[in-house]
Amino acid sequence: MANTEVEVANTKKQPSVRARVQAFGGFLTNMVLPNIGAFIAWGFLTALFIPTGWLPNEHLAEMVGPIINYVLPILLAFTGGMMVAGHRGAVMGTLGTIGLIVGSEIPMFLGAMIVGPLGGWIIKKFDAAINNKIPAGFEMIVNNFSIGILGFFLMIISYLFIGPVIEAANTGVTTAIQALVATGFLPLLSIINEPAKVLFLNNVIDQGIYYPLGMQATLDAGKSIFFTVASNPGPGLGLLLAFTFFGGKIAKRTAPGAIIIHFFGGIHELYFPYVLMKPLTIIGMIAGAMSGIAVFSLFDAGLVAGPSPGSIFAYLALTPRGSFLGIILGVLVATVVSFVVTSIILKLGKNDDDEQALDQSITKSKSMKQEGKGVLSANQTTETNKKINKISFACDAGAGSSALGATTFRKKLQKKDITDIEVKHFRIEDVPTDSDLVVVHKDLAERARIRIDSSRIIMIENYINDPNLVELLDKLEENNSKND
Repeated sequence: MANTEVEVANTKKQPSVRARVQAFGGFLTNMVLPNIGAFIAWGFLTALFIPTGWLPNEHLAEMVGPIINYVLPILLAFTGGMMVAGHRGAVMGTLGTIGLIVGSEIPMFLGAMIVGPLGGWIIKKFDAAINNKIPAGFEMIVNNFSIGILGFFLMIISYLFIGPVIEAANTGVTTAIQALVATGFLPLLSIINEPAKVLFLNNVIDQGIYYPLGMQATLDAGKSIFFTVASNPGPGLGLLLAFTFFGGKIAKRTAPGAIIIHFFGGIHELYFPYVLMKPLTIIGMIAGAMSGIAVFSLFDAGLVAGPSPGSIFAYLALTPRGSFLGIILGVLVATVVSFVVTSIILKLGKNDDDEQALDQSITKSKSMKQEGKGVLSANQTTETNKKINKISFACDAGAGSSALGATTFRKKLQKKDITDIEVKHFRIEDVPTDSDLVVVHKDLAERARIRIDSSRIIMIENYINDPNLVELLDKLEENNSKND
């Protein structure tokens, strides 16, 4: 036990680079996700009323500029500051972002995602420094004037210094990516995008890079290809179809269900375990994504906002006039190319190899990896005879795969007449401290250990039909029967 505690402590002090990047991506996601509805509303406004829209209306189109320049960045800043230091942090972040907005000539999405949390951090540190040092009766005046004074200086600094730096950096990144577009090399981004997505770094890419660039491009052209370069559901669909026809027995049984959730529900995390089970299939994902981007570029197609979730329904809903043919063909071509390449890989590797790889993965998750990293299996958990009252499913954003896993597991408990266990979903950083068990994908387990005791983590590879979840369900049913 002592060795385990030491190992957990060391892990918390020295998380890997990937875990840190995942955590950063999760932070960005939770800054953007609550405001996605506002982004989509702006996308509809743009698609309908700008001069090239479905219903051109000069009067209504006057809202397009103020929303993208003021409302959306302020929402991001407010949310980022709130995440760091509550409402006081939200106010500080908003004040600082106003300085960015007024002092720049581009939509300050990147700036808002930096200054918003920065404002929260500043007021949080100030509040900690004066904690228990304010004379009785002066609390309100100190609280109000502290934000007033610090917010004033943050506005000035943002206007004079931070804004120009961010604008220059944004211009550099935009110029580099536009050069890729102009030279036809934009599909090469898939070489980075697809492996990063499978390693749960997709939110860093989308929310941190492509969404801000896409919104900026949409303001000028009414659409942007940047919204499609990492969110195309076609490559994942092709991969899952290949596993449906040419995978091993377990893959053939589970892939069709994953197709529905991935393609129509927009939860791309469902195909990640299949790639991890047979890593060579990432070639199919890259080829499919590159083909899709090439088609989007050829037809000058784009979306008016970021499709979140990345469902085919979201794609079609956010497609502007004149881009439907290109968008549909891009998804279709990406599906076909991914399917063909992945099928060849699976057939050359033989189905037995798929089955063996999956068996080995399950064995590792039940034994060496779990014991070596201090992560419990379902058997180890229930052998402690500890009453399980709360199970938390956790993922990167807390709104996709973990929500699906929690809902599915909750329904399975209800079918077995187990109603006294609370099952909810969260992003990793928001998991309640009183959770008895925390279910997390094995590629996010290291990030989870940064703040969650390893003795409470159950590591899985599939949020729906993972063997560890089946094992846990059986144990909970057994314990419930004993209690009855």
